[in-house]
Amino acid sequence: MSAFNDIRDYVGIPRVLSLKLAPDGSRLVSVVQSLNPDGKSYGTALWGIPVFDPAPPPPADKDREPARLTRSTKGESSADFTDAGDVLFTSARPDPTVKDPDEEVPALWLLPRSGGEARQVATRPGGIGAFRTAGQVVVFAADVLTGEEAAEEERRKARKDAGISAILHEGYPVRYWDHDLGPGRTRLFAATIGDDRLEDVRDLTPAPGEALRDVSFALTPDGSTVIATWRVFLPRGELRSELVAIDVASGEGRVLFSDEAYDFTGPIAVSPDGARVACARERLTGLDLSARSELWIGDLATGEGATHAPDLFPMDIVWAPDSSAVFIVADHQGRRPIFRVPLPERRSSRRESEERANEERSGRDNWHADAVRLTSDDAAYLSLSASQDGRFVYALRSGVDAAPAPARVDAVSGEITALPSPAPALELPGTLTEISATADDGQEIRGWLVLPSGASADNPAPFLLWIHGGPVASWNDWSWRWNPWIMAEQGYAVLLPDPCLSTGYGQHMIDRGWGDWGPRTLADLDAIVDVALARDDIDADRLGAMGGSYGGYMANWVAGHSDRYKAIVTHASLWNLDQFAGTTDASMYWQREFGDPGSERYAKLSPHHALDKISTPMLVIHGDKDYRVPIGEGLRLWWDLQRTGVESKFLYFPDENHWVLKPGNAVAWYETVLAFLAQHVLAQEWKRPDSLA
Repeated sequence: MSAFNDIRDYVGIPRVLSLKLAPDGSRLVSVVQSLNPDGKSYGTALWGIPVFDPAPPPPADKDREPARLTRSTKGESSADFTDAGDVLFTSARPDPTVKDPDEEVPALWLLPRSGGEARQVATRPGGIGAFRTAGQVVVFAADVLTGEEAAEEERRKARKDAGISAILHEGYPVRYWDHDLGPGRTRLFAATIGDDRLEDVRDLTPAPGEALRDVSFALTPDGSTVIATWRVFLPRGELRSELVAIDVASGEGRVLFSDEAYDFTGPIAVSPDGARVACARERLTGLDLSARSELWIGDLATGEGATHAPDLFPMDIVWAPDSSAVFIVADHQGRRPIFRVPLPERRSSRRESEERANEERSGRDNWHADAVRLTSDDAAYLSLSASQDGRFVYALRSGVDAAPAPARVDAVSGEITALPSPAPALELPGTLTEISATADDGQEIRGWLVLPSGASADNPAPFLLWIHGGPVASWNDWSWRWNPWIMAEQGYAVLLPDPCLSTGYGQHMIDRGWGDWGPRTLADLDAIVDVALARDDIDADRLGAMGGSYGGYMANWVAGHSDRYKAIVTHASLWNLDQFAGTTDASMYWQREFGDPGSERYAKLSPHHALDKISTPMLVIHGDKDYRVPIGEGLRLWWDLQRTGVESKFLYFPDENHWVLKPGNAVAWYETVLAFLAQHVLAQEWKRPDSLA
């Protein structure tokens, strides 16, 4: 039976989360998430994945199969290799060498290449987060309380024993996605790999304030310099991000890249020759200035740099081993290919910047510029690693119709070889096809259409419009949380469109919808929905619509501006924009696009102004721990629907955030959505889900 038929089977499918290549190219390591024995939570473990060339005689079968490397109740994450081939990872598992540890927080562990048990090599009272390694050097991020470091553990314990959870903030922001900020501050520490533990641990950033919150960082190949994002706090709650270079030996730092009109952010990668740094440069938005991200490559010595591959939003970056090019992944036409960006020999960075600026001014026809698409399939790639011999790029390969799995890509031809995966291949209950439409302004709108098995002119499928979040995003990847194949298993045709504001179609596609969310997006959606409904294998009378986050905003907008759908599901949705923009975790970002509270765009674009036009039954879903779209949006929407008599239900998760992550709650989510759609789209009698009985 299909794993998509019973949601309980679906949530038990193992999930490959990451991929990293050993320095000698001999193996890969991956973090894999799977259901814990209690069935109530997920755990993670490290898996080794063999790398072999199919041209010579194949190795023994046992050498072809992935092997589990770690087991613990707390799980393991953030795996990476040392130059010696040992595996470093973080885990909150207890240290067997310490009797009765006071508290289990993430620590740094080392799994020897030669085999044997993993050992803890570093810990901090507030835990260890991200880390990077080069040569014998390890740099890691840790949460540290302000004050005397030697007494930090005692101060944390005293705070806990006193029952103090309060946090005194003196600046903005105070929350991020699903967690509170403070009272600790992120710092970077450097250390040397010793025989049993990290040695010579030293604080590189003793007084960063809030500058290293959610830091992205990389190490130069010789381990001498850390390249890190550094937040600059501005008046009126604004901030921007610079890139700084910190000397590992002295802790001295300098600003590497800074521009008042841009953020310099991760991903960050340093060239193998140590001369250049690649990162993402994001334009600071405004009322009439849309979101834009681009590949930035600069000189580590001088700080001068230039943009490359305009209009490709880089999501991952890795250098070719000879430093002659970078490989990036970026959304493109409903896919996320690997691109190769060849670089000229090092020259005057000022001249290079001028040439790039001229390219940008040349318009949309030049929007790929110097990027060469390496992969030509329909897949989405992530977690890039380049082999030291320059022959291959390793990555996780996925797609709307394929869960992430390891793959090897020829760095010249783009030929793709599937590698053994720790997770099983999935049989899908339908097929994936591509459709497009022309919007009222002449813009082509494309999308993916999931068709259930058996859909035909004699048996047309009910239709479900699924609107993506973001809004600067695209339907191009597998999603465990928003999986259309569960709906296809129940007989629905699911349209996954990329309207305005979607990435992968050039900057003009984002510009079209900037500051015009509802009206422009709905016109695009209507155009491609019309094309889908013209098919004889889709039932044009049985329609539903749904979306989450920005997709939830659009679901609310559709409810107030269209009566073509028989049911609407809105998850983590924006309802009252003025309220949302002042209570979200990043108000400064959204108010750049909408303006100060009470300005014209709130009145024009807030879905709640069309409450009196809503007659379609609605299912409202929200998690209490959602700080990006706070619970007040869901509560206000639910009350407005109730007080105006709109048929509606409210699925509330007290312990979930912007997403629904716990397996039991995921079961309840899908069962409730399917029951609601069955009632209103399929005209079946309402049946309360068994999971909520």
